[in-house]
Formats: sequence, structure tokens, C-alpha cells
Amino acid sequence: MTTAVLEPRAGRRCHNALNSLHATHYFAPELGKELGAIGIADPRAVNFAVRSAALGPVGAGTVAAAFYNYTYELVARHVPAVWEIAGPADVLAARTRAVDASLRRLLGAELLASAEMAEAAGLALKASEACSRAGRPLYAGHADLPVPEEPHLAYWHAATLLREHRGDGHVAMLVSAGLDGLEALVTHTATGKGMTPKWVFTTRGWTRQEWDAAVARLHERGLLDADGELTEQGAALRQEIEAETDRLDRAPYEHLGAEDVARLTELAGGFARTALSAGAFPADLLGKQ
Repeated sequence: MTTAVLEPRAGRRCHNALNSLHATHYFAPELGKELGAIGIADPRAVNFAVRSAALGPVGAGTVAAAFYNYTYELVARHVPAVWEIAGPADVLAARTRAVDASLRRLLGAELLASAEMAEAAGLALKASEACSRAGRPLYAGHADLPVPEEPHLAYWHAATLLREHRGDGHVAMLVSAGLDGLEALVTHTATGKGMTPKWVFTTRGWTRQEWDAAVARLHERGLLDADGELTEQGAALRQEIEAETDRLDRAPYEHLGAEDVARLTELAGGFARTALSAGAFPADLLGKQ
């Protein structure tokens, strides 16, 4: 029997499908409700708390370094003060309750209890077995958390592991390419796949003046043209970053195998499309405006 060879971008496609559902909880009203119930009401504090809680009660420097594309000043307004309101364990419990409620709303109870969800959870967890803690702080923190028993929560947990594993590797490649956090956002937006500048200003703490300064730096490097579009050199750099991120993130998908990667991508894509059709994301999140 011939074993199918894993295509170069198969892992990226699988990750993108998994991450599409993982990311829905950041925009879910259930998250604000659950965090508000333990005293964390500011949406930015909610974001910093839920994603960094697996690291423990860390300070602003750790969060800014790991998240990469937020301003330190924005992070420092909320961290470590947020841990005086609620400890990491309480935040993680609230996050799990929010994920459970939002997935029930977006996907429906029947899909959550389906054989397909259980299959997807098993495949995603198997892939995560080959993730590495070395040099990956956000992944490593989440890898120390217990796997939930319910299939839809186990699936979301595994998607989180795979998401943070790839994300940590991606940050390493951005540093290697000489792109700071804002320059990374600007060049990603120039690909047509990133957040709109409005969302960058609202959620990441950057100003229009800082955005324009980053554009000027990138233009001087030959990465953006006069219209703010990627030059040939800029497009090549973004492609190289993604290809190297793929390389650093290849182990989980090689461990799973080409056929199971294809099956997990199929299942994850179906879940993500169902969530998207249920209004999981703000309409103005993506694209250049």
C-alpha cells in the first residue's frame, strides 16, 4: 500500500480551517458575558486575559512579546492589573464556559454530538502530539492544560494547541525577517487577507500616525509601493515568511499523515463554514478599508 505524501501547504490549509473556528470565540458575546461575571469587563482586558491565562499571572512584557502585534502601552493598561480582578484559573474556566456556549449557538447541539465532531477531535489531538514546546511560549502554556472530555471542547482545545504552535513559529519568522509587530500587520493587510486598518487601531492600540510611519519604513525598504501595495520584493518576503512558518509547523501534520490531514481539513472546513454562516465574525473585520 502506497502512503500519500503530505503536500507542502497541506498543513497550512488544515491550520487555517481549524483556526477559523478557534477564532470565533474572540468575537462571541458569550466571552464578554462569562468574563464580565468574574469582574473583567473591558473587551481588551478580556482578550489579553483569556489568551495569556495559560502562562500564569504574567506581566505586560511577556504578553506583548508573545502576542507580538499589540502595542506594549495598550497591554500595560490591562496587564498585570487584570490578575488582581481574577486569577488565571478562573479566567480559563470562564473561557471554557464561553467556548461551550458559543459553539452550541454557532454549530448546534446535533453537530456537537456527532460522530464527525468526535472524529475531528481525535484527529486534531493526534496532530498536536507532535507539537514542540521549544521556543513556543503560548503553545507550551496551553499544552500544560488538561484535555476536556466533551468532543467539541477537546476539538477546540486541540485547535488552540495547533494554532498557538504555528503562531509562535510565525512570530519567530517575522523577527527573522526584520518586521516589527505593526509592520507585520501592514504587510499582511497589503496581501488582502489581513485586518482592516480600523480594526488594527481599535484592537491593537496603534495610531494612524504610527501606521503611516510603518508604511514609510516599508516603502523605504522596497516592500511597499507608493500606493501601499506590496512590491515584488514585498510579496516575495511574505511568501517566504509563510513558507518558513509551514516548515516550522510541519511536524504535527506529518505525524497525522496526508490522508488524515485531508480528512481533518474537510471536517474543520465544514465546521468553520457553519459558524461563518451563523454570523461568527464581524462583517468589517477583513479586507482593506
